[in-house]
Amino acid sequence: MAEGEKSLDGLDLSKQWLEAADSRAELFRYLKEQVPQIFCLKKESNPQEEEELMQSRLLHPLECFLFGEDPQEGLEKLKQGSPSSQLCGRVFKEGETVYSCRDCAIDPTCVLCMHCFQDSVHKGHRYKMHASSGGGFCDCGDVEAWKIGPCCSKHDPGAASAMDECVLEPEIYVRAERLFRILLHYVTDFLVWEESLEPPEELQPLTKDNAYYCVLYNDEHHSYDHVIYTLQRSVNCDQAEAQTHTALIDKEGRRAVKRGTLRSCQQARDLIRSNSEHISLQPLRVEILHAAVMAHQTFVLRLGPWFQKIISYSVGFRQAFCQVALETNADGDQPCLISRLMLHDARMYKGARKIVHELIFCSMLMETEFKRLFAIEFTKYYKQLQKDFIIDDHERSISITALSVQIFTVPTLARQLIEEGNVIKVIVGTVMELLREHLDNNNRFFFLGYNSDKFSRIQIIFHDLRYILISKPSVWTEELQREFLEGFRDFLGLLKCMQGMEEVKRQFGQHIAVEPEWEAGFSLQIQLRHILAMFQDWCSSDDEILLLAFEECHKVLMQCNNQPFHREATTFHMLKHVLHVRPYKVSQEPVSIHLPISRLLAGLYVIMCRTRAVERLDNPERFDHTLLAEHPLRCVVLAAQVSAEMWRRNGISLVSQVYYYQDVKCRDEMYDKDIVMLQIAASKMDPNHFLMLVLLRFELFDYFKGSINKDQDELIQWNRLTEEMLYLLIVVIGERYVPGISQVTKEDVTMREVIHLLCIEPMAHSSLVKGLTENESHETGLESVITKVATFKKPGVSGHGLYGVKKERLVEFNPFFYHYSRSQHSKAEESQKKRRTHEGHDKALRPPMPPAFCPAFSSIVRLLSCDIIIHILRHTLQRAAEDRATHWTEAMIQRALHLIGQALLEEKTQLEESTMEEVAFDFSLKARRIGSEHGKSVFLLLSKIKAVPSLEAQKDMVKWVLQMFEIVKCLREKSSPTASMSVDTTKPEESAQDKEKAERKRKAEAAKLHRQKIMAQMSAMQKNFIESNKMLYDNMPESGTQGGEPVATTASCAMDHSELCVAIGPQRGSSPAEREMLTCILCQEEQEVAAQAPAMVLTACVQRSTVLTQCRGRIPTNRADGTVTSYPLFMPPELAVGTHTGSCGHVMHATCWQKYFEAVQNMTRNRLHVELIIDLENGEYLCPLCKSLCNTVVPLIPFERLMFNYENAEIIGEHLTLPRWIQILTARIRGLKSVTQENDCNSEGSSVDGETRLCGEGQADFRSILSYGVQEPRKFSDSIVEMLVVCATTVHRVGLQTAPNELCPRVPIMAWNTCAFTIQAIENILQEESKSLFGSLQNRQLAGLKAIVQFSAAQRIKSSQAVIQRHFNDMLGVLLPAMGRKNTPSLLEVDFFHLLVGLVLSIPALYQEEAVDLQPSAVSSAYNHLHLLHLVTMAHMLQVLVSSTDFPAVAGEETEESKAAAELYTTVSQHTERLIPDVSGISVAERVKRGIEPFLRCAALFFNCLTGVHPPEELCSTAVTSQGQLEALCSYLALPSNLFQLFQVHRDTVTPLLRSWCGSLAVTKALKGKNQTVRYPRRRNRLVDLPEDYSALLNQASHFQCPKSTDDDRKHPTLCLFCGAILCSQSSCCLSQLDGEDVGACTAHAATCGAGVGMFLRIRECEIVLMASKTRGSTYPAPYLDDYGETDPHLGRGNPLHLCPERYKKLNQLWQQHCILEEIARSLEVVNVMFAFEWQML
Repeated sequence: MAEGEKSLDGLDLSKQWLEAADSRAELFRYLKEQVPQIFCLKKESNPQEEEELMQSRLLHPLECFLFGEDPQEGLEKLKQGSPSSQLCGRVFKEGETVYSCRDCAIDPTCVLCMHCFQDSVHKGHRYKMHASSGGGFCDCGDVEAWKIGPCCSKHDPGAASAMDECVLEPEIYVRAERLFRILLHYVTDFLVWEESLEPPEELQPLTKDNAYYCVLYNDEHHSYDHVIYTLQRSVNCDQAEAQTHTALIDKEGRRAVKRGTLRSCQQARDLIRSNSEHISLQPLRVEILHAAVMAHQTFVLRLGPWFQKIISYSVGFRQAFCQVALETNADGDQPCLISRLMLHDARMYKGARKIVHELIFCSMLMETEFKRLFAIEFTKYYKQLQKDFIIDDHERSISITALSVQIFTVPTLARQLIEEGNVIKVIVGTVMELLREHLDNNNRFFFLGYNSDKFSRIQIIFHDLRYILISKPSVWTEELQREFLEGFRDFLGLLKCMQGMEEVKRQFGQHIAVEPEWEAGFSLQIQLRHILAMFQDWCSSDDEILLLAFEECHKVLMQCNNQPFHREATTFHMLKHVLHVRPYKVSQEPVSIHLPISRLLAGLYVIMCRTRAVERLDNPERFDHTLLAEHPLRCVVLAAQVSAEMWRRNGISLVSQVYYYQDVKCRDEMYDKDIVMLQIAASKMDPNHFLMLVLLRFELFDYFKGSINKDQDELIQWNRLTEEMLYLLIVVIGERYVPGISQVTKEDVTMREVIHLLCIEPMAHSSLVKGLTENESHETGLESVITKVATFKKPGVSGHGLYGVKKERLVEFNPFFYHYSRSQHSKAEESQKKRRTHEGHDKALRPPMPPAFCPAFSSIVRLLSCDIIIHILRHTLQRAAEDRATHWTEAMIQRALHLIGQALLEEKTQLEESTMEEVAFDFSLKARRIGSEHGKSVFLLLSKIKAVPSLEAQKDMVKWVLQMFEIVKCLREKSSPTASMSVDTTKPEESAQDKEKAERKRKAEAAKLHRQKIMAQMSAMQKNFIESNKMLYDNMPESGTQGGEPVATTASCAMDHSELCVAIGPQRGSSPAEREMLTCILCQEEQEVAAQAPAMVLTACVQRSTVLTQCRGRIPTNRADGTVTSYPLFMPPELAVGTHTGSCGHVMHATCWQKYFEAVQNMTRNRLHVELIIDLENGEYLCPLCKSLCNTVVPLIPFERLMFNYENAEIIGEHLTLPRWIQILTARIRGLKSVTQENDCNSEGSSVDGETRLCGEGQADFRSILSYGVQEPRKFSDSIVEMLVVCATTVHRVGLQTAPNELCPRVPIMAWNTCAFTIQAIENILQEESKSLFGSLQNRQLAGLKAIVQFSAAQRIKSSQAVIQRHFNDMLGVLLPAMGRKNTPSLLEVDFFHLLVGLVLSIPALYQEEAVDLQPSAVSSAYNHLHLLHLVTMAHMLQVLVSSTDFPAVAGEETEESKAAAELYTTVSQHTERLIPDVSGISVAERVKRGIEPFLRCAALFFNCLTGVHPPEELCSTAVTSQGQLEALCSYLALPSNLFQLFQVHRDTVTPLLRSWCGSLAVTKALKGKNQTVRYPRRRNRLVDLPEDYSALLNQASHFQCPKSTDDDRKHPTLCLFCGAILCSQSSCCLSQLDGEDVGACTAHAATCGAGVGMFLRIRECEIVLMASKTRGSTYPAPYLDDYGETDPHLGRGNPLHLCPERYKKLNQLWQQHCILEEIARSLEVVNVMFAFEWQML
């Protein structure tokens, strides 16, 4: 009924508003009454109630008004006629993963949301993924954004062809327009509200209450802590409340922090301002708003999502909304509503901005025509919006200016905006206006003292210019040409202010006092890099535009007045050549590295050469090339002088500028263009004049004219400058890989870059990408060429894939490649020389054959044959021939030889291609002729320098150059050059080759001798090391060494070797008797491991573990009362949490370790943040040798040397049968109980009576146990006993998470438990990796395991024997229920391997007598072990049988084994009243054997480490069948190979036991399904399965909803690799309490899932986090690799990622081998962080 009333009210109201003369006034009257009642009226708001009231009283009537009927019915009708939208339009949240297709996207800003990408064709393309910064939207369905596949399957237009038509009925459309107009005005008025404003008349409340709100706004000046501090002191709130306020202010942009009267709110405002001003210079922004205004503003925020919902219903609604939002009022004096909102954006708070931006996204940007109109409005106010953004302190992602990417990147819109609003001019004008304050008197930028925050905001504007230029036009209209050129002129105006900015002058005498500002200029250059390339690209698409742009650029360059000449032109003479030029010295006068106009001109000229437009250039002679080359040449000289260390006194800023000038980030529009301009000048000028100009600017003119009367420093400088000058000539002549300078493509250029990078060393894909220049789409073109030039080597389990250059491409290597840095040049040279030597070639690094110049540049080669170059080369070689130490360098000669090589290659090429008469290039003739009369021609000097000893390294190169002279000579002299070449060239090479072979042979012999000597030294060192670290190399003992055992009889001597491979029982083999000598890693002294000797210890780490758990996430809590019935005495079969002790296998003396540990504690307390790596309080330290994390030491105890009498054993065996043994044991236990209770003063009578009821035989049996053989217990040295206590206390403390207490009765139990659990963990690893049980353990694992077993066995010596007897009795109660207590667990509630270890290690305590210490003899122990193992094995077989529900269907003949199995199954079925029909004996046998095998494997490991008896060969190999392995295990453990035989052999004893075991209440419950039971063999835990494709994981994360949070803020979904749970990490919403401390979701989860250890995959960051405790963790590479074998943390590169099974397996091993703590400690030690990361908050 209530629903009906609501509908009626809504409909009635809407009719009233519709029929009213003034709907607006009527609607406002209703809002005035209702809105304050719903919002902000009560002191305590209830969001849910507010939502319901708003829905029923406000939104429902509005929807009724819109549809003219019940909204549900109206909506149904609408859906029938309205197609779904073709555009996706999903607005991205911060951190959301978005995808871009590198093959199909028009530009990199075109992206898809996760869902559209998964359903699109692009999933199979080369895609990139990255995290969105928020604010963008999905481009699915936008045909202008994609070359192919614009729509995913969901947004495929298909039937939606009528999309753009308005499908609304006219009356609904009119109503919608009317309602939207009223509401949008209402929304706009309240969003652009100023504090001082009064509400409009229609909304003025009838009675104005004195209820106000003090509202605090977000800003970026104050930190969280500042705001919390201010609130606590200003509005009397506690810390929790202040934190809530602050979090919401940060999230929503504002928050009402106080409600009260006007006066109280004013007081709060003043307090907030004054308190916040103390901390930061700026006060917090606070406003006081009336409660009614606050209510309307709250409702306005709720109207935003309502608008979005309504607009999504129909295209018609969207169009009506856009129409209203963009319409101007009749007077035209005020901007449209959307413009009002945009212009007020910077003054709005976060929440309001978000609403406005989302409304724009879902309305105007989804409609082509309205998008155009909106773009025009946006451009109209562009300058104002950017100015507002500059002074706004919010990030750009929440500024209206961020919408530019949605408009300017649409190609058709961009063209329209250029044509109609000249958007280029607008953007450049905006930048110029904002940078005007940085102009100096010469109208050039000068950034001293700039505001970096403001400047970085201005730079963002350049992105918009890049967006506009992203796609060049294919058709040029007149308007586009005109407007583009006008925009280009304005852009040149900006460049003019940069040309020659921030000049530097060489500092003499003293170092510069203040480093000048240089970063701003370069960051500007980096921003312009792509824009300059894009302008050139636009110009290249039309010859007319190109020529006009070139003329404009030249005109502006000629107007520039930077670095003018201060002297008149002078005439310079050299070799009869005269150069008339104005003097200028870079080392003395101001020079600037910023020359964007000169470089743009060079770029345009090359494009003109490429498109042949250069031929249409008017009057090319008018260009003064000397002048054009002047500034670029100065720049190159500046770089050379800095390299020659002439500018050292100018500080690091200049070095940095020169570094960036040549670095990959800037070089394509700086250094490269300077080289191009020099090449242009070289092609147009007389070659001699060009070289004279170069010599002048390098300040080497006088040097090459022969004046040398300088000091040493100047000589060194001249040498360095000569090197740089020769290098420049090599570059100008040889660097032709520029489209337009030679006939090469962009692909050829990229290939050459890649070859030269790979000549340095093999590189990963990401390193190659970093070494290549990116275009405006962030593409390097690497993928298209890499396979042609390189081979890929896949990575292993660590490292990354590497590319190596193909051999056939090495001929293209140029040692003087112009993009090499100094270090790269030397690395590449060394690498290539090594390679050539290795391949048996000479070391000459010949210049490669360059491509031919284009006609416009072909005259550059004249440089190589002109007079001046010959003079330069002669001069350089002459210095080397004279061999005066300081007058030349090897590098000079190397460069000179390279130049000669270039010249000879050029001459050879010309002679081969043309007849001799046509070839004017005569380098070889001049090189032989000029100066030959004095024996100083280039050719003769080359022969001389061959003999210079310090030029040994260049000998091969000199030889090659002389050979080239011969080849060219032959080509000139013979009529058939090719024939002569083939004959003549071989002769000098043959003789040279013979010499080289002999030389190489000699070197090889010398190298061989040297290697042999080194190998001998290494071998000696290795032997010494092995001796010093014998423990490391001590492999498994060889089987069958029985030496040292006293032999009892000849019979035992004759025993077969195989019979001695038995660990227990009367046929037990002997323990190894060899002495063990070990070396302490600290003092390097050797010592024998002996019971009476000072203790030697192994480093060890004890940790809680859930690696084997069968109930992940459920860790049992310890019983506070410490009763023995609970864990740890009985380990539950789920192995919920165990205590693992691992060792790195390094040995120390106990005393050495104690000293080392004390030193570590004293030293590390003073080290910063050492507590991150090691927890000193808990006894942690790093192993001195391998830096593994350790927290205790395990004393090394040798095997006990036993006197085993086989004859006695046989005799005793006849008497000591299982029933007799049980009888004797029972009597002994009862007797011991009565003794202890008689001695106990407070014993209870009843129990004594019960125990003294021993019959005569029982009384006699009390000491029978001793008659089977006793001996004196082992004696240990005091230090071994002390170390036993140290180790046991740590195991107890860590395992039970309790305070250290060496007297606790649970200490020995924990020692046995860690022994059992460690063995189970090792068996699990061996089984998982399919390794043999023996012989495949690492030495450190084996040494650690033996030590732990011996330590556990020796534990009884230090403990109270009565306590151990009690433990033995309790444990035996599981096997012999008659001995048990009422709360003894049933056989389904214990892990039998833990029980076996406990029983075996505690049974010697029964031999304790009052007067003497005794222990069982070897024979007694053998029988004790045998009977215990038999009993435990039978109980475990029953456990396997009872817990099994699935029996394998096995076909086969009936055997003795299957009969015995069937018999046992029948007996058990009768006892348990459970019978599964159709189960054959074979199935039962198979099931039980499979279930019991892990237990037997663990038992074999245990007894091997306890007794040292060698295992049979079958257990040391993986080649044996599982049946063979089982038989070998049974043989080693003295069990029958048919295990069911045990039940038949011991039938009399076992029958009553079976009845008792099966009759337990727990067993009955389990069989009825009431209790869960563990199935055997237990499930082997592995890390969760991960999807092969990483995007599937990201998709999974995108669906993740935080369980405790409803907002849509950025989350960090994190996957637990142990159990697969997805958690919300690093988020305040999921904090929980752990031990009274706030911790994040991952830390809390790790505590229950991994006993404090965790391994998590942070999905959006693509990295693994390892956690070891609340305070320790580290990151680790994720097991996902891209196609290039590299990981991608934080998705920085964004390439598709795929799971690497090998790396995931390695992670699995890291966990299963308990190495996570070790890995964390190691990574923290390496990283050595200064500020700790709060791991507990993860």
